Formats: sequence, structure tokens, C-alpha cells
Amino acid sequence: MTQLSTAWLEQVEIAFTQCDADGVIEYMNNRSAATFAEDGGLELVGKNLSGCHPEAARQKLAELLSAPALNVYTIEKKGRRKMIYQAPLFEAGQFKGIVEISLPLPEEIPHFIRK
Repeated sequence: MTQLSTAWLEQVEIAFTQCDADGVIEYMNNRSAATFAEDGGLELVGKNLSGCHPEAARQKLAELLSAPALNVYTIEKKGRRKMIYQAPLFEAGQFKGIVEISLPLPEEIPHFIRK
């Protein structure tokens, strides 16, 4: 099986950030760097996520790092709605970190129920 290249992460309109099991940022795509430009953008790679979050978010991050779990919610910031999807990463059963995907949401979203 061919491994998928990560080049697609630079082509999509989502912010993608990955941290290690200690909360240190290992990867940010360009959209993520632009989203966090005021905090340092790509210079945040190698720094801990907790430094650019308010207290409630730091507490949630600490929970996710100590007891890896899925965390999904929506936000509105500067008039734009986004879905935030934070998922634990595992390799050979060992917790390796968290990936965060920030997906901009349009004003209207069709909802389908499929059987």
C-alpha cells in the first residue's frame, strides 16, 4: 500500500496542527500558521501549545494529554464559524500526541440522513 503524501495539507482550506504527547507543536500547515500568525505562526513549531491558549483551553489540553480522547466543538471567531476537531494520535498502541483540525463552516450547511 502506498503511503499518502502530506502535500494535500497545504492545499485544503483547513488549519491542521499536530503536537507530541507533551503538547509541543511538531507540525503546522500554512493555514494553521496564518490562523496563529499573531502568536508567531510557524515559529510556534517546537513550542508548547499551552502558551497560546486561555486558561480553560489549557486545562482541556492537559486533560487530553493525560487521558487521550476525542474533543469536537464549534466556535465563532471574527464572524466566522469553525468546527474544531482534536483527536489523539497513536502509533503501535502508544499515545504520540494530538492532531487539531480547524474547519471553516459556511453559513448554511445541508444535513442529510442516510439509511
